[in-house]
Amino acid sequence: MTNDPETTKTVMSTQAFAVLGDGQIAYVKPVKSEDVNELYPDAPRMQPGMKLFALHAADGTPILLTDTREAAVANAWSQELETVSVH
Repeated sequence: MTNDPETTKTVMSTQAFAVLGDGQIAYVKPVKSEDVNELYPDAPRMQPGMKLFALHAADGTPILLTDTREAAVANAWSQELETVSVH
């Protein structure tokens, strides 16, 4: 085993990873309307072919589903959340 900092990796626990950025960071994720009900079972049925954007808390909790990325980011800012994008 080596003590070289370039080869040493720190492993985070599942619990530590789950709360990373909690309360401060949210992510914006593109979503197809066809996938909405699978991801959000309580959401109403949507017309197929729509491109939507979901805003989630850092722990994955859904906050908002909207038709523009800008609206998702604006909602995050209004809640004083820093946004990141996922692809």
